[in-house]
Amino acid sequence: MEAIDEHEPRIKVSLKTLVNLVKQAPLVDLSHKQIRAGQSGEYVSRFKGRGMEFDETRLYQPGDDIRSIDWRVTARTNVTHSKVFREERERPVFISVDSRPAMRFATRGVFKSVQATKLAALLAWAAHLNGDRIGGQVFNEKGCQELKPASGKRAVLHFLNALVTPNPGNELDNIALEKILLRLIQHAKPGSLLYIISDFRGLDERLDAYLSKLARHCEVVLIQVYDPLESHLPAKGRYRLSDGSVDITIDSGDTQRVLAYQQQFQQRQQHLMTLCKKWRMNLLQCSTQQQPIEALN
Repeated sequence: MEAIDEHEPRIKVSLKTLVNLVKQAPLVDLSHKQIRAGQSGEYVSRFKGRGMEFDETRLYQPGDDIRSIDWRVTARTNVTHSKVFREERERPVFISVDSRPAMRFATRGVFKSVQATKLAALLAWAAHLNGDRIGGQVFNEKGCQELKPASGKRAVLHFLNALVTPNPGNELDNIALEKILLRLIQHAKPGSLLYIISDFRGLDERLDAYLSKLARHCEVVLIQVYDPLESHLPAKGRYRLSDGSVDITIDSGDTQRVLAYQQQFQQRQQHLMTLCKKWRMNLLQCSTQQQPIEALN
């Protein structure tokens, strides 16, 4: 049996590759205005929840919001003054990346984990060029590593290093999306632009409450990475799959089994679309055969 080359770029991505993706970053659209937010036809605002920072106090003007009146200055001067706020230039962009064993799979193109890593790197570079702070979360079967949002190129490189060489600081048994979302609720600050990149295996009804909490305070974008075999039935034949140590053969002539596998994928798709419509989240999809930049345009 042929051994798997762990340095093969379709299986494992290098830091150099992620650094070079900065050249494509200007093409990435972080506004997601093309995604429908709900039945009303409205779109999710690019700046949903971004924090407001105090700028100055000035004389009250007709039309000013009464909630903005600076009562302290008004009492001292006997003249009504209003507080003026400006939108914070930087917003936290938090990128959560699934690197669990199920992501280390593909029949065509690159591993789902490689695609997820490239998508995350492109988003990080785009956020940096946009003047935003970059933070993230990388989780696999060994644990979960979180990086607090920070500004500058150094923050991007720190995140890229975590993608290439994860260093989970905590051991978690049977990591499920449920636990990851709970951690996101704790670490993603209100006003963040939050990306979750995964194949979303294990998604179930129990996760609705966690996603709703995140969506109330953050702009949430789900990016589903999938292999073509999951979305389309293969031609009839026998297919050999291997993880480098174990071989299995799939007979696609067994229509019942293959159809059941495809139905699981379609059900997961429908569930994701329903959740996004319900909680006004964005949903992007990326095949293992696609160029990552195509999914983000």
